[in-house]
Order: sequence, then C-alpha cells, then structure tokens
Amino acid sequence: MNMREVLEEMTKRGASDIFLVAGRPISYKSEQKICTYGTDRLTPGILKQYIDEIYEMAGCQNERKLLETGDDDFSFAVTGLARFRVSTFKQRGSLAAVIRIIAFHLPDAAALGIPESVIELGDFGKGMVLVTGAAGSGKSTTLACIIDHINHTREEHIITLEDPLEFLHSHDRCIVTQREIVSDTESYIKALRAAMRQSPDVILLGEMRDYETIQVAMTAAETGHLIFSTLHTMGAANTIDRIIDVFPANQQRQIAVQLSMVLQAVVSQQLVPGLDGKLLPVFEIMTVTPAIRNMIRENKSFQIDGMLYSSATPRMMSADSCLLQMYKAGKIDRKVALAYASNPDMLARRI
Repeated sequence: MNMREVLEEMTKRGASDIFLVAGRPISYKSEQKICTYGTDRLTPGILKQYIDEIYEMAGCQNERKLLETGDDDFSFAVTGLARFRVSTFKQRGSLAAVIRIIAFHLPDAAALGIPESVIELGDFGKGMVLVTGAAGSGKSTTLACIIDHINHTREEHIITLEDPLEFLHSHDRCIVTQREIVSDTESYIKALRAAMRQSPDVILLGEMRDYETIQVAMTAAETGHLIFSTLHTMGAANTIDRIIDVFPANQQRQIAVQLSMVLQAVVSQQLVPGLDGKLLPVFEIMTVTPAIRNMIRENKSFQIDGMLYSSATPRMMSADSCLLQMYKAGKIDRKVALAYASNPDMLARRI
C-alpha cells in the first residue's frame, strides 16, 4: 500500500489525524479515540518510504529541513481528496509523521453546533475578536466559519495569515488573500506589518505568539481594522490576563488601556463527548461591554467570570451555562456536564 492509498482510506474513515510512528501499525484519531489500520507494525524503512512519498506529493517541499533540524511542518492538497497539514519529525532515531486531514469544503457552522451569536462576531466593523481554547478544540474551524460568513455578507478585503493554511476560501463578495507562514512569508510579524500596506479590512492572524505580534495586532485593530486571532487559553478572564502578562511590567498599564479599547469579544471553546458519541463544542462567549472595558482598564478582570456566570444571553454566556443548556437539551449527560464545568458544585445545584 502506498501513501496515496493510506490517505484515501483515512479520509474515507473520517479520521482527523494520522500517526505514522515506528513500532506500531498506521494509527488514526477519530472522535478523539486512537484506532489502528491493519496489524503490520511500521518499520523505519517503511516509514522512510512513506515520508518520501509525502514530500513528493507536497511538490515544492524537500526533506532537508527535516534531516537537518529533526522537525518540519508544511501542508499540501490532493486533488479530489482533501488538504493535509503535516508535521514530520525524528524520534528514537527514525522518522515519524502526524498528518491532519482538512476537508476541501468549508465546515457547516450549524451542523457543527457553532451558535449564530459566534458567527455574527464577524459583523463587527473594527476591533479584535479572539477565539481561544486548547489545541484541537476547533478554534480554526470556528474562525473559518466566521470568515466564510464575512465573505458572503460584506464587500471587503480579507487577509489570512496562517501556519500552515487549513481551510481554503474562494472569493465571493470579498477578496480573500491567504498567506502561509514560511512558504509565502517569513514570519507572522513581518506578514502582519506587510498586511497593513495591502488595504485590508479584515485580518485573520493564525496565532498571537509573542508580545511584538500582539502589539502590532492591537495597533491594527486600533486603526480601524477587524482582527481575528487565537490563544491557547481557557476563559475570557484568563485570556485578558495572558495578553497583559506577556508584556514587560512597565508597559502593562498602557497595554491594559489599549486592550480595553480594541477588544470586541472573546470566545473560549472546548469539545465534550455527546450522548451520541460525537464530540460537541462548548462555548464561553464574552462580548465586551462598557462595564467590561472598565474592568480591563482597571485591572479587575477577575470580576468578569462572575458577570458571565450571572448572564445567559447568546452573546454573554459562561461555559457552565452552555453545558447546562446542552444537558437540558439532552445532548450530554450529567456526568460529562460536571466533568467539564469550571465550577462543578454550582452547576450541580443548577442542574
């Protein structure tokens, strides 16, 4: 079996990730469970053959970076099949790879359980919207749905800066320019600075990795652009603290004031198992109000959780309130709701 046949079979099975590691059969992740394909254990020789085939399918890529540094990241597409995001690396003296499968078609927000109130965050004219959560929680999918909404409802220039590109957007009412870090541009910060000279209306920044990138992103939001980005944080209050704490102590006061002016919304999400065995998204949604702007400015972000917990409107909701709604709708059981709650005792009383 060659690598093309493996990719076809894994895509057919609905896998999200493929694992090629010496000492065990081809493995894949489906609904957060690890499954195996076949019984033959992969040897270093077979792995080298598979990885050579992956680089060949990727076209312009070569294995020099992998062999010199021990790591490489890239993406490629197979016509009529899917896009694939690849991380190749060395482990225990042999080569290995993890491949993320990304369907060509853009996801259906309603089918995935993404609420309309999250998609409508794309209707802001300017400012910053953050989608946060752990790795693999669906942040990129949520952002792709928001960008797709903007693409079909406005007439603007959208620039996406990603590492690597995941979902491909076709031009509709908007012009959509998609740039991949390394292959199209050197770094997030250089691409973001260049984007400011490319007449953007909306910028999707794949990840805010350091204070320099965050500062340029906030400046872009301040100057009238709509910025979307992600952080690996859970909860709106933690996200605000994380952004401010990235900066040196002597700049934190100024950054808090700046953030209070540009931040429009924070969405935190996680995936939980539903009664039907499928993973369902749980959202905490904070749309920034004048009261919250004051909390950010005055370094009282710890009060935000209480405000979210006491509210249950579509645009202002804690994760626990979302879990409660899903439990009452019969989508998850009580055990799951309490296991993923930030305040299990309070949620138990509400249930």
